[in-house]
Amino acid sequence: MEEDDEPLLFQASWGRAEEEEEDGVMHAAGQSCSAGNAGVCGAWRAAGWIYTQPWASGLVLGLAILLPCALFAYMLLYCPPLDIDLSYSAFEVHSHFSAERFDALTIAVKTQFGSWDRRRRDVDYSQSEALQELLLEKLGGTGGLNKTPIHLNSSSQRAAAYQDTRTKPDLSLRLQVRNTTSRRRRFASNYYMQSQALWRIELVFVAQGKGNHNIFTPERLQTIHHVEHLLMQHPQFHQFCWKPLEILRDLPLGPSYCSPPSSVLSYLYPSERGGKIYYDGMGPDLADIQGSLSLAITHPQFYWYVDESLTPEHLSSSLLRSEIHFGAPLPSYYSLQDRTDEQRARFKNFVVQYAETLAKQSTSQVKVLYGGTELFDDEVRHTFYNDMMLAVISGACITVLVYILTSFSVFLTFFGLVSIGLSCLMALFLYHVVFGVRYLGILNGVAAFVIIGIGVDDVFVFISTFRQASHLRQPRERMIYTVKTAGRATFLTSFTTAAAYAANTFSQIPAVHDFGLFMALIVSCCWLWVSIMMPAALCIWTQHVEPHELPFASSWVGFCDTEGDAAILSLSVETDVTPPGQQHVGVVSTNLQWGLKHLVAEPAVKHRKIVLGVFLLVFLLSAGCCCLLRPATRAPLLFRKDTNLQTLLALRSNLSGQGISCPMCSGVFMEKPHPLHTHASSFPFRFSICSAWVFSGSLLTVYISKLDQGVSTTIYSFSLNASIESPWKSTDHKELSSFQVRSKKEPQSNYTTRMTVCVSHVYRPNPSWMITSGSCDSRHGWTRDFSFFAAASPQQNSRRLYFAQCRQRPHPSRVCVNTPGCGYPSGPDGHSRGSFYVPFPSDPPPSTANKTSKTSGFNPCSGGACAHPAVRPLVDTGAMVFVVFGILGVNRTEHKDNHVIGDMGSIILDPDFDIFKEMGHLCKICKAVGANRQLVKPGGAQCLPSGNKLSSVLPLLHPDCQSLPEPNLLPGQLSHGVVGMHGDKVRWLSMAFESTTYKGKSSFQTYSDFLQWETFIQEQLAGLPQSSALQRGFQTCEHWKQIFMEIIGVESALWSLLLSLAICVATVSVFTAHPLLLLPVLITILGVICLVVAIMYWLGWEMGAVEAISLSILVGSSVDYCLHLVEGYLLAPSVDPSAERQRRTLQAVNHVGVAIVSSAVTTAISTVPLFFCIIVPFAKFGQIVAINTAISIFFTLTMTVAMLASVAPPRFSRHRRAVLKATLAVMAAAALGALICWVGRQQGALAWLSIRT
Repeated sequence: MEEDDEPLLFQASWGRAEEEEEDGVMHAAGQSCSAGNAGVCGAWRAAGWIYTQPWASGLVLGLAILLPCALFAYMLLYCPPLDIDLSYSAFEVHSHFSAERFDALTIAVKTQFGSWDRRRRDVDYSQSEALQELLLEKLGGTGGLNKTPIHLNSSSQRAAAYQDTRTKPDLSLRLQVRNTTSRRRRFASNYYMQSQALWRIELVFVAQGKGNHNIFTPERLQTIHHVEHLLMQHPQFHQFCWKPLEILRDLPLGPSYCSPPSSVLSYLYPSERGGKIYYDGMGPDLADIQGSLSLAITHPQFYWYVDESLTPEHLSSSLLRSEIHFGAPLPSYYSLQDRTDEQRARFKNFVVQYAETLAKQSTSQVKVLYGGTELFDDEVRHTFYNDMMLAVISGACITVLVYILTSFSVFLTFFGLVSIGLSCLMALFLYHVVFGVRYLGILNGVAAFVIIGIGVDDVFVFISTFRQASHLRQPRERMIYTVKTAGRATFLTSFTTAAAYAANTFSQIPAVHDFGLFMALIVSCCWLWVSIMMPAALCIWTQHVEPHELPFASSWVGFCDTEGDAAILSLSVETDVTPPGQQHVGVVSTNLQWGLKHLVAEPAVKHRKIVLGVFLLVFLLSAGCCCLLRPATRAPLLFRKDTNLQTLLALRSNLSGQGISCPMCSGVFMEKPHPLHTHASSFPFRFSICSAWVFSGSLLTVYISKLDQGVSTTIYSFSLNASIESPWKSTDHKELSSFQVRSKKEPQSNYTTRMTVCVSHVYRPNPSWMITSGSCDSRHGWTRDFSFFAAASPQQNSRRLYFAQCRQRPHPSRVCVNTPGCGYPSGPDGHSRGSFYVPFPSDPPPSTANKTSKTSGFNPCSGGACAHPAVRPLVDTGAMVFVVFGILGVNRTEHKDNHVIGDMGSIILDPDFDIFKEMGHLCKICKAVGANRQLVKPGGAQCLPSGNKLSSVLPLLHPDCQSLPEPNLLPGQLSHGVVGMHGDKVRWLSMAFESTTYKGKSSFQTYSDFLQWETFIQEQLAGLPQSSALQRGFQTCEHWKQIFMEIIGVESALWSLLLSLAICVATVSVFTAHPLLLLPVLITILGVICLVVAIMYWLGWEMGAVEAISLSILVGSSVDYCLHLVEGYLLAPSVDPSAERQRRTLQAVNHVGVAIVSSAVTTAISTVPLFFCIIVPFAKFGQIVAINTAISIFFTLTMTVAMLASVAPPRFSRHRRAVLKATLAVMAAAALGALICWVGRQQGALAWLSIRT
């Protein structure tokens, strides 16, 4: 190797005196300039001159601050706004065939009917009527009407038939789908204020706690009733509530006539007014549970409120659904179209006030979940913003750490952090304006945490390198050395990190692509702005700020040794003599440097064989665990399991389709008001003991009422029933109205005194009651009514009550709080007078809690008055699969970006599709698919659109169309089957089938269901004639889009991991220019990745999209520390030829260790706040980065040190010729790899073509 091949700036001896070092460096710089490019040398001299002039450095700082701020202001003022896309659909891959199929159907439905409304669309009956007229016209042209009589040959008869198919107004389910054109047409001519259900709050009450998880218990139902009433008590509720015309018949709802919640509680809490029972859920007391549910289940709509486990024989459900609907147009608006956005904004501002209230309603027995479009979206945004606020905590911790590690310099800390912040503004400008991305995805929020740690690493490098160059007395040479050394070191690490993130830009998932692009830009801008601003800040700090900061810093570190700072990529060892005021070090840096040298580096070098052996065992064990990591077996978590958001998302797979709303399914619309006396005459009206007695463990309540007889003695009654019958009245507020007692003797308590309540019907026209500690005296007609247990002495949380008898026959009793309050003559205590102790009341005041209504314990089905239970309908609990004909695909020639938000394109119709030619084949396919019980639920085939008895017309067109499967839908629910008509011709057809696929399974498990559907449909289409246009049909499902989204996300992330590894290997190969220096770096990276994946397996994680995306950036994060160490080895010249490897390795650790450990600490601290995020991708990303950082720094200081001391070239020094050779080798390897990939793809395409043919 020739000495002139490498600039002599990097070949100065580390053992010279300070003056010889300075002269040597200046001489080397001169030789380098003369031998190298004069233009490059001039550029370095110009940079050195600028960064040594305070005014020029100030100008650079000003420009570096103004440029990003100006560009960011331009972006905000003159460019389209940068939206934040938090939707789950941002991860959909529109270029995948599953997405193209479903998008084609979605576009076709929107074109035909105006909206898809997420998973449902409200198909207008007029479309079906037009189709029937077309079929009848075709049938008339072929003479079909003469063969079979049909009673639909006039428009008036058809309209009458259509009217007959609908149920009665008060018994029908008027299925409402939000924002549909049919609803607007229904009220187009005459709007009523708040009469149309436009918005809603979704409530799901889930049974929890110990014991049976049945939601239909008195305690749980009382909680649900309280929550529903609490929402209706909002001061502004009547301004937004839904006010349908049908609600006017419910008198208890006046005068506001707001619709009560759509809930099963409308049956369980009926109200009474004027001798009539109203099933509106507004009653104060619980009716008989079994009887109320028996009435509700006679309507098929009841199944919408409960889970799939409920049956007529077992009326038990783990959850209960409820909806509160809100109506439009709002007051001061004359229609839905009148300032639509303003109405929606007003409602959103109102409804979000419920979030805080609902979040506090869960109890130990009931978990209250809440949602709805506005509430759910608002909570998602609040969760995102709250998680982002954790970045402030991360920034504060990093600020304190930077302040300490910069030797308590406020100036350097400020400009170091400002340079990072300005790089974020610059990256946003490039991301939005230059690259034209209009959205920030949810994954981009991670940048707020990660970039702090990455940016601070670069800041540390510049500060440490500048301080280590204090032996250079010429400021210009010192600055040139700092910019060259620190700039190159940070460039290599920043490049590998940015390349690792940029590898994600090849992902097909838009959110992952945008995340990779944004992170690559922000890392690159961070390096550039730190490289520009930190030299200028160091110049000003050295000449004007350091003398003022030094006295304060000296007070912290004056007791410490002033040994030199550990340089990142230093040229010389510690100097014994340093200019005063030029360098000092904190306690942390000094102690850390000593510990790394004596406790880590020297043992690792000395016992390098043991270290390598242990690493080999760990590597093999980790690699084995990596093979055991299985794909995800459940749907990906977006939020923490215990949050309202994630629990509601998880339950949606067990509920009906999201687009199905049931505003008129409750008892208010299903049942007419019933006279109370008809029920009382047909069967005995009874109160349920469970609802009349108020139990709290073994407690029961004794209620007191009185009968005032004027001049005679007042008689008091004692009863376990809260109801009061005439002529008895409630006691006065000064008198005792009730008291709680024990219902049975408990061995562990002292409530063992048995008290008996006796009743007598003699001597007086009304009965009398007596309390005694003995037995009832039959001489005066006393008979036992009930008994209870009290205490004879004071107990904890007890009170004393007195009882006494009246002297007048039959000697009734009275109970009071104190004497002489009882008012009876005094006398000795005995069985008929005295005192006892009872527990303090735990219920609300009796004056309010003990008043029961006539509906308490009411059983509407007593005596067999209710009809038989309805058959459970299908409510889209399974994935809805569509079989589509007449659509060839989607035309996206004008769709420039791949983002989910924006124009979806247009459909390509099949010109050869003719429904009349293919009618027989279509009916056969419908029957075949509907009969496949492995794929389709019973009653789940929906081959025809709703309305007009189309099934009676189709058999006339083809005999195979007889006995088509009928769907089992909710009354009034519209079929998912759609027919697309353009003009007078049917252009496309979509059959719908509710599949057996459970939507809560993982994507990898659901993939087998997709294959079964695809195989079965292709088998059916393959049996058709070659000339049939139906062979170009396809099956599609929205759920298929979601499963392929995760599968593609995992695959693309793993490919990104390999790509980033290849980029890293290529970069390090060129940088080190020697295979034995590449080997430690490569083995370290592989060891880090394997151990991180193994820890994921040990923690019980599964390989899902979130985990795979996090792994894709491990390479860029792992290479930094070991690459710094290898760079330090290259720049450490040989001193002792007998032990060059070990000496150079120790010198590299001595000068690089403090910096890389500081960088690791800052990176770890910046990701720790991510652990506490509610959003699971954030939390897992932070955990993986923190684990990776810890493992990477540990392997670097142990395994990499041991490998360098064992196999590194002892006398190698990097020169231009070696770098050129390494570059050519990398280019050749890249070309060879590209050739192999191209050949493999061509061979794979040919093999696939041969298989298909």
